[in-house]
Amino acid sequence: MAKYPFTCALVTGASSGIGQEIAVQLGMSGVPLVLVARRADRLEALAARFKNVEVIVADLSTSDGVAQVEARIVDSSKIPIDLVVNNAGFGSSGLMHEIDLERLSREIGVNVLALTRLSHAAIKAMVPNGRGYLLNVSSVASFQPGPRAAVYSATKAYVTSFTEALHEELRGTGIRVTALCPGFTRTEFSEVSGTNSISSQVPNFAWLEATDVAREGLRAVTRGKALCIPGALYKGVSASSNSSPRILGRRITSLPSRRN
Repeated sequence: MAKYPFTCALVTGASSGIGQEIAVQLGMSGVPLVLVARRADRLEALAARFKNVEVIVADLSTSDGVAQVEARIVDSSKIPIDLVVNNAGFGSSGLMHEIDLERLSREIGVNVLALTRLSHAAIKAMVPNGRGYLLNVSSVASFQPGPRAAVYSATKAYVTSFTEALHEELRGTGIRVTALCPGFTRTEFSEVSGTNSISSQVPNFAWLEATDVAREGLRAVTRGKALCIPGALYKGVSASSNSSPRILGRRITSLPSRRN
């Protein structure tokens, strides 16, 4: 297993998908963990696999849930956290006027507000120590608008832009900040977001494994990279989206949904 320089890592959304794989790889490397998610049973099962694991059952769509995690990040009476992984998030699929507004509000709350607050808490705790790591999980969807997933793409655009800004803002402070931007990854995301019909049209070669995404993200934040885009395919997609006319990007990303 890889060796990491972290003394303690906090991972949100640790009960499944990329967050769980990040937690597993850190745990196998002997890094003490603070695992955050809503599903207590899954967290407890994961915690039982490793030593030195704390579990925080919290709903990051609520202020109380976020405050609970913020409090642990800044708690100097326990093992200091020097890696925060903001992985918790979800998406919604469909036409804007047909999606439940409360769900969209929760999506923005988790993907944007909670991530911002936890990033703030992490940096505030790390700056005095002159050392720390922040890994924010975004998406290649952040590089172009996403018809029928408009809010999700917009929230991830925020995450990528916000994280890149922090990367530059904290240059020279000893704090390394990275945005992890995977493409289609085999997790529960499609089921939760209601995009199974779109995902079923994605060819096998375009899918990433959560284990590989987690590994690349941890390697990138350790090295202090601003952006981590796993997979040659998605590196090309992100590069082309930056150089292509915006109208072309909008039309291309809307094609899968128009076939449904």
